[in-house]
Amino acid sequence: MPPLTSLPDRSTLVAQARDSIARGSKSFALASKLFDRQTRERAWLLYAWCRKCDDIADGQDHGGTMRGVADGQARLSTIRVLTSAALRGDPTGDPAFDGFGLVMRECAIPERYAHDLIEGFALDAREWRPRSEADMLRYCYHVAGTVGCMMAILMGVDPDDEATLDRACDLGLAFQLANIARDISEDEAADRCYLPEEWLVEMDIPPGEHMKPWVRPRLAILARRLADMAAAYEESARHGTGVLPPRSAWAVLAAAGIYGDIAREVARRGEHAWDHRVTTPKSDKLGWVLRAGLQVPGRAHRWPAATFRPATLWTRPRS
Repeated sequence: MPPLTSLPDRSTLVAQARDSIARGSKSFALASKLFDRQTRERAWLLYAWCRKCDDIADGQDHGGTMRGVADGQARLSTIRVLTSAALRGDPTGDPAFDGFGLVMRECAIPERYAHDLIEGFALDAREWRPRSEADMLRYCYHVAGTVGCMMAILMGVDPDDEATLDRACDLGLAFQLANIARDISEDEAADRCYLPEEWLVEMDIPPGEHMKPWVRPRLAILARRLADMAAAYEESARHGTGVLPPRSAWAVLAAAGIYGDIAREVARRGEHAWDHRVTTPKSDKLGWVLRAGLQVPGRAHRWPAATFRPATLWTRPRS
């Protein structure tokens, strides 16, 4: 097969990215419709790369049940090689990576965020587990906070606006904390655990026993802790919406509410949170779209950017 010499045209990459988000996340697909066309297309391109990297790392197809992989380092190498090629502007033969390179160039997104995200996959490839709460939050930064930063720049935030990027990172942390709370059972089935070892010791939960029926009441306490943390980061993230264009702020506020409901529902269900996968009903999603639209005009007053960011919140690493 001769080497690839040119990238697919933009419309083809956008169409494939649109299909990817429609298959991979109904929540994010809905929120993305609130953006203006250019921002929406760029968000799709970024999402498609994130989704493809995740699928390569975990042996999935647009999410779904994880299966154990025996070649984690080889998969990580594939992600690194294709991402580096995309960042150079070289055709990769994979629309998710080609589209990612395109959006990174269009928006002048610093490459360090892409490399930081891949470090999250590297942690999983090493079968890493967090020892402390700070370890868990650092992992959340790598796999989700980085995406928040890239999305903010994609929406027009200056890459040097550290305060607003902190807020964008906070939203990614909120999303990932909700994921951790919801997916404890699924992660355990894939021999993963993102609950800090110190938390498990504190609750007197033996290693590898956190999904046993007799532990569920204690596990529910930890899930509520995750939900409370997610709520704090979600609230902090809202203080960054005042600098965003109205339609971008609308999408961010809607996504925050929709995804925040996952953590809230996990906490509400208590020890039954993992009997069935928690999702946000479509009616509730549409309710957040409406509520977020009403919040947009007064967002700068309700969530002023100058509001002090609580010192208790973890701060992302600087370049």
